[in-house]
Amino acid sequence: MTRYLTTSHSDASANRWIVLALLCTAQLLVVLDATIVNIALPSIQRDLDFSDTNLQWVINAYVLTFGGLLLMGGRAADMFVRRHVFLGGLVVFVIASLACGLSGSETALIAGRAAQGVGAALMSAAALSILVVTFAGGRERNIALGVWGATSGVAGALGVILGGALTDGPGWEWVFFINVPIGIAAGAASLRYIATHRAAERPPLDSLGALTATAGIGLLIFAIVRTEQEGWGSTATLGCLAGAAALLAAFLAIEARHRAPLVPLGVFRLRNLSGANAVSLALGGVMFATFFFVTLYMQQVLGYSPIKTGVAYLPLALTVIVASGIASNLIARLGFKPLLAAGMALLAAGLAWFAQIDAGGDYVSDVLGPSLVWGPGLGIAIVVVIAAATDDLGGEGESGLASGLVNTTLQVGGALGLAALSTLAFERVDDAMADAQGDHAALPGALTEGFELGLYLGAGLAALGAIIALLAVGRRDDSRMRVGDVALEARS
Repeated sequence: MTRYLTTSHSDASANRWIVLALLCTAQLLVVLDATIVNIALPSIQRDLDFSDTNLQWVINAYVLTFGGLLLMGGRAADMFVRRHVFLGGLVVFVIASLACGLSGSETALIAGRAAQGVGAALMSAAALSILVVTFAGGRERNIALGVWGATSGVAGALGVILGGALTDGPGWEWVFFINVPIGIAAGAASLRYIATHRAAERPPLDSLGALTATAGIGLLIFAIVRTEQEGWGSTATLGCLAGAAALLAAFLAIEARHRAPLVPLGVFRLRNLSGANAVSLALGGVMFATFFFVTLYMQQVLGYSPIKTGVAYLPLALTVIVASGIASNLIARLGFKPLLAAGMALLAAGLAWFAQIDAGGDYVSDVLGPSLVWGPGLGIAIVVVIAAATDDLGGEGESGLASGLVNTTLQVGGALGLAALSTLAFERVDDAMADAQGDHAALPGALTEGFELGLYLGAGLAALGAIIALLAVGRRDDSRMRVGDVALEARS
């Protein structure tokens, strides 16, 4: 089987780990950009005169294009040269990052963020596809996925640290400028170490399927992120949700009939792929919501500065790294089911502990303690969910499909979970402030009540993920099939 190796066969093993370092660097940029900007929002609003309504689109424009294009990006990696798709995404991401830092208006920054999302979707989906075909199944791939998972998990905490340091230091523009030199260096190294490889056969592009999938997922994410302003029962939200449902139904109809579908529907018969993607929906919501509520608690209730907030996350980040390494070594011995269920259970326990926060709380009992439970849960879950989701489709022409699916479910789950939990949490805050007749002194207690509700609901979502893992995920790769075989079965 052709692999992503450089020309020196004797250095193949060392080169694979260099490739992994490059791919993880790219993934670090992608995940960082979803979190690093949060700390800079007040400065951006002040300098560019953003309205309260439009400020959310600094985040949402990125989430919208990133989540909407992941599936197409993953399939493009299977159909074309993976390195070209990866580098194309990296180039778009770097140029868009530079444009964001140079933005002088609302419109320019929002457009730049949308372009960043396009580049991130191509880059992230292709990177995971390259990783899967570079490392053969077994211990090496599990270790590589462990490093990848740790990168994704740690980037969430690291984004808060860097966001605070850069915003308080050289300015908010540098949360974007920092991507440029790192991206250029990664791109130059990729040209040397990531070999080109073209699929033996290039099936006809499922352009209509790609269009309806991208539009449907994008409209779904748009509806979700707008609920904070419009509410779940508004005409605008219900209309967008109905439109998304219609587009996704059209996508399924197209896939059932296309000769070379973007997503062969038969792949959902694969137990590990289907089960792991269902768990990843819950995992995305848990991950996004936890960082959101805990960050706001530290800054708005405990009064931490951006930099102090980032430093407070360091123990959590370290536990993610350690746990992901342990999990990657245990997959071959224990299988997917028990590890994924254990990871989600730890996330649920950590969130239940986080939910005990108090308006007069302290770092050790309200942040550090639950972090030491939640962090290992994230490290285990994110490694195992990616390994299980890509295990059934690990071939040369299938890895992009697998990576696109799991990345999409994580992103959509994150957007849906955060929107739902934050809406309910802030409704509780509003009710508490109304009971206090708007007394500003009651705000820390009101915020704490809202965050408690959001964290408890997050614990329930994590527990649901653990149950799905026990019921729907296999212990090992006992359902391995090739995508071509599954697609053939589905049409027969």
